[in-house]
Amino acid sequence: MDDKPLDDLPEKEPDSIQKPTIFQRLTAGLTRMGLGEIALRFVTNFLSMLLIFSVVWLMQYLFRGMVSPGAQEDPAFAGTAAPAPEILLQPGLISVSLDGIARQASIHTTIPSRPRIDVIQYTVQIGDSVFGIAEKFNLNPSTILFGNYDTLKDNPHLLKPEQVLNILPVDGTYHQWVGGGAESLSGIGTYFGVDPEIIVNFPGNHLDPETVGDYDNASIPAGTWLIIPGGKRDFTSWYAPIGVTRSSPATTRVLGLGACGAISGGSVGYGTFIWPTPKHYISGYQYSPDTNHPAIDIGGNLGDAVAAMDAGVIVYAGWNDWGYGNLIIVDHGDTATGSWQSLYAHLDAVLVSCGQSVGQGELIGLLGSTGNSSGPHLHLELMNLEYGKVNPLNFLPPP
Repeated sequence: MDDKPLDDLPEKEPDSIQKPTIFQRLTAGLTRMGLGEIALRFVTNFLSMLLIFSVVWLMQYLFRGMVSPGAQEDPAFAGTAAPAPEILLQPGLISVSLDGIARQASIHTTIPSRPRIDVIQYTVQIGDSVFGIAEKFNLNPSTILFGNYDTLKDNPHLLKPEQVLNILPVDGTYHQWVGGGAESLSGIGTYFGVDPEIIVNFPGNHLDPETVGDYDNASIPAGTWLIIPGGKRDFTSWYAPIGVTRSSPATTRVLGLGACGAISGGSVGYGTFIWPTPKHYISGYQYSPDTNHPAIDIGGNLGDAVAAMDAGVIVYAGWNDWGYGNLIIVDHGDTATGSWQSLYAHLDAVLVSCGQSVGQGELIGLLGSTGNSSGPHLHLELMNLEYGKVNPLNFLPPP
């Protein structure tokens, strides 16, 4: 037997060194390729899903075991699904079904809006107008005036900040019951054009029909304020009445220190009109009979020139007691388009005198803020003997 050198013998692997498993070799290979982290996430997600499905299956198995055996064996249940079990939270009072659709709780409950029936109070803010307040409460502008006669006297120019107004719940009028046999519900209904039964039955008046009794001798405490739904009345006239034709002496029935009396003769107009101020924009109220404002308010600066819209004769020149302040009225006579008068109110200065003839465009005064006025403007009215007070904008050239 040949002896071999010991160095030529193969080395024997130590028993303590183990060969890597297939999983370890796979993991090492994925790591070398840069896919180790992705593989780890995949395996983790897979195991999580497997655990969830296992729990669901186990719960279904347990719940099926809770169903009464007698119910499963009863022929009446053949071919039908077993009823869902109930968990009693408080025996005899509340039970919760484990299947079916649960009602979701809602913290926002929609409550149908109810119409307002009572009068509320509103404090006038800077910049408010009768139109704006009416729109805010979805009412007609006339209702704001009808509900606040003691404050506004049917005059929208008397509206001022900090005033407290009555806001009716519906369009109509507001009337304080005098009592003592001085009036009747029948009479009030006739005056405002409303069936008295509507007044009695309106919830906001809080009247008991049986207590009220006879409409001609109604039992209502004196001083009671009544809402008259749909009621209307004529406005109290705070503005100037229409003058008379020039075929007789020109006059005006406006009261005040500036009244001229009868004026004979004088210039006659053309029947066409020009803007009386250098600025041609509305600042304040438009022409609105519904708010007792049969005029336009023309904006301008204090002291701006005010000219005659057409030729004519002065029939009013001076202070007015009706809220106009310094006032001028020009009678234009029987023109080609009819008999006209024009009115210029709230003037800072009056530059003409009674009976004076003026030409179209001639200076007659200065724009101001006298009388019931909240700022410099020209209150302009145009009156026709046949048609009454008309919208001046319909007769002025485009601005």
